[in-house]
Amino acid sequence: MLSFPAPSVYQASKCFATYGVMAHLDPKQPPVKGKPWAILTSLDFIHKADLIIPQEAFEAAHAKLVKDSPAPEYKRVVMSLHDILSGEFFIQYIKQGDIIMLSEGRRGIDNVFSLRNGTLTMYLDKEAYERAGLVGMPHGVKGKRGLKPRWIVTFELTGPSMFPGKKGFDRLLYASKNALGTPVTWLFCNISTTTPVPDPLAPHFPTKYTSNPGVMQNVEVVMPNMNPASGSIASGDREEFEYFSTELYEWLSLVRLQSPRVQPKGQIDPYLCRYQVPGDGQTSNICKISWQGFLSPAWARHALVDIIAALPPKTWFSFSTTTLPKGLAGDNSEVAVFRPPGSPGEYLMWEIKAHE
Repeated sequence: MLSFPAPSVYQASKCFATYGVMAHLDPKQPPVKGKPWAILTSLDFIHKADLIIPQEAFEAAHAKLVKDSPAPEYKRVVMSLHDILSGEFFIQYIKQGDIIMLSEGRRGIDNVFSLRNGTLTMYLDKEAYERAGLVGMPHGVKGKRGLKPRWIVTFELTGPSMFPGKKGFDRLLYASKNALGTPVTWLFCNISTTTPVPDPLAPHFPTKYTSNPGVMQNVEVVMPNMNPASGSIASGDREEFEYFSTELYEWLSLVRLQSPRVQPKGQIDPYLCRYQVPGDGQTSNICKISWQGFLSPAWARHALVDIIAALPPKTWFSFSTTTLPKGLAGDNSEVAVFRPPGSPGEYLMWEIKAHE
């Protein structure tokens, strides 16, 4: 019988590329349905966001995203699962509020808890799952030798049956106190614009962090072709579109990494790297605004709305969001939205899905 290999960073992630046209955008009523909005909102816990724009658009973007908008905030706190599911914290933040939380640990190795959209998700090993006595589903690919069985348990905490005195909720409370009661470190982000008074989180002495944006200006780079070949989209030329989108995504990734390979004076032995920017070799100055921390998909959606509203309609931009790794280092999900120059309303989106 053949054995299955353990998850590896060398396994290929799936990438989906989409070229489309956005509907009319009303900043007062940000869209939530359709691409790219629904895809961006489907991300769980965003760790980094990067905006790449031409230098001449920097002042407009900086004024809207940095000067006029508060930097996103999050907190680090030590709590037990029972602390979250009881008292004022449960009522104010989960039943009435909107928060995201993620516990320490690596999914697939440790017991990890997450809270998003009112849904509590627990990734448990076999021992913890049996001690908790909760109903769940096997997690991961079946039949992998050398890997311990894992289980996933979910609870919709905003449901009408999730109150003390209800059988299912009392069972969850009992498990959180007796089987899963060890305090762990959490990342906490309040998506709501208001904070309860008094704050139920204050007795746990959280540490506050602010994701102040990092700015890089006047970076001279070699520019690739940013528009698809004439007629390739209308004719449905899949091969031509795949070639164009792959080259452009590679260039944007190198810009985000601040690689010297996209700079006109970047020199390296071709034996080590043979990459060359596709195109006619024209240079231009660009800038990059980056945020890093524990960011919510709602913040990313509003940031994209502000970017589109702030920039001239024919100015190109790239807005990329990367999630926290789900297990292996580098095993992240990512969504990147690009607007070609001179093409108001059109967009190119890459969706990279991490291994489950």
